[in-house]
Amino acid sequence: MRNIKLVIEYDGSRYSGWQRLKDSEQTIQGKLENVITQMTSTPTEIIGSGRTDAGVHAKAQVANFHTKSNISLTDMHRYINHYLPQDIVVKEIEEMPEKFHSRYNVKGKKYTYYVWNHWILSAFDRKYSYHFDQNLDFKLMEDAANKLVGTHDFIGFSSVKKTNKSTIRTIKEISIVRENNMIQFSFIGDGFLYNMVRIIMGTLLEVGTKEKPISCIDEVLESKIRAKAGKTVPPHGLFLEEVYY
Repeated sequence: MRNIKLVIEYDGSRYSGWQRLKDSEQTIQGKLENVITQMTSTPTEIIGSGRTDAGVHAKAQVANFHTKSNISLTDMHRYINHYLPQDIVVKEIEEMPEKFHSRYNVKGKKYTYYVWNHWILSAFDRKYSYHFDQNLDFKLMEDAANKLVGTHDFIGFSSVKKTNKSTIRTIKEISIVRENNMIQFSFIGDGFLYNMVRIIMGTLLEVGTKEKPISCIDEVLESKIRAKAGKTVPPHGLFLEEVYY
């Protein structure tokens, strides 16, 4: 049995997220499984490094699948990309040791959220960035972001309901970089809860407009109450940039 690793780039605009759904054929996992099952003539399950939500994009999602097929990697690569929709592309393909697991072996991830900060909308960037036309105080946002770096219970910055699973995560780095009208917010951590990056983003933007004080970060972390955090920003500005092993 071979263990094949894929690095995948996709535009999530028209998909219901990564995870295969019974009531929708419009998922990234579903599209990949259909093509690979057709290629190998055997029902094949794809294991992803994690889920991305509806409308979220990826520049380097990682997945793996097992197969008894003896098709060469080059032929696999060409076949998969030929039959996938054009908004899903396998960038890399590699044969891995039997024990490699794209989800269980993850050590960290990097997400980036893009904000177009100008009163005039960009005709080209509008699909892949959140249009936010209010003035932002960068120092306030950076100070707020620094409070989030470290190991915390982030349930208040998530859409997770009551769960038996741990909601403690470690954010190793948050960077905020502006280039002309585009602001790039990057998050590196050992893992992220459901909607965590998008809720943190909403909170940082509200701090940046002085709608919320910096102290709200501490309040959310201590109280673990979602309502004390900012709104959930739209998914189309969010990209899974990298998965670390």
